[in-house]
Order: sequence, then C-alpha cells, then structure tokens
Amino acid sequence: MTAVREQAPPASPRVFVRIAWVLHRAYYRLTGGRRGLWRPKAGAKFGTMRLTTLGRRSGQPRVAIVGYYDDGPNLVTLAMNGWADAEPAWWLNLRAQPETIVELKDGPGAVRARVAAGAERERLWASFRDYPGWGDDLDALAARRATERAVVVLEPRAAA
Repeated sequence: MTAVREQAPPASPRVFVRIAWVLHRAYYRLTGGRRGLWRPKAGAKFGTMRLTTLGRRSGQPRVAIVGYYDDGPNLVTLAMNGWADAEPAWWLNLRAQPETIVELKDGPGAVRARVAAGAERERLWASFRDYPGWGDDLDALAARRATERAVVVLEPRAAA
C-alpha cells in the first residue's frame, strides 16, 4: 500500500505581507532608524512611515510601519491587514484615538486620522495605482474582503 502524502495548502498572500513588514520593522530597528523609511515617488513606489498609536484597550504605545502617499499636505494609506478581512490593529487604535504622531523620512509630524468617503475616497483610491507596490490589481484584492477597505487620511495638526 502506497502512502498518500497530503500537500499543505499554499500560504496566503497575507503570510508573505506579514513577514515582509516584520522584517521591515526589524531592519528599521537594526539601523537605528537611519534606513527603512522613504518618501513616495509617483510611478515608482509608495512611501513608508512609522505610525505610533495608543492601544485602544491597553493605552500603551504601538508602532507600525505602513505604506502611504502624499495628497497635498495629507498622507494617505490603506487600512489593510495583508488583504485579510480583519482590520489592522493600528487602524482600530486610530479610530479610538485619531490624534497621533507619524515619523517620515524627513522627521516626525503630528496628524489626525479620518476615513475618506464619497468622491474623495474614489479619487484617493484611484491614486493608489500611481504608487506601485500595493498589488497588481487593487480592485481584485479589495474584493476579497467582505467589507470595503478604509482609505485613511492623516491630516497635519499643530503639535500639542
């Protein structure tokens, strides 16, 4: 009798996204923050920023590195969790406490988060295509979710 080996299902894209961001955060820490953040360049790549939020239950600072692009003075990102249905913890934290600090390649800034809606959301969603790296077919990836992906706008605010 021949043993039948079951093959493990292929890893989801979320696993690879999560590993990439874990490695990215480690790279940032290992270089003392000198590397790992960059400005977006239309047609070439999205930027990366270090986002500090307060845990909605713990009240403790939480840090994530997320992709973004500029829209005038605002920073725009997607509340994505490797395209999984669950909302990313940083977005849940920002919804509870929208005022926070971001660190960009050229320094920190105080911002207030809000979700884009209506025509603004459609315009910003379309602009993600100008910054490669979000996924080859953004609409198909978003369709994997049961709910609409939040387009997050981080507006500059005066430091307290």
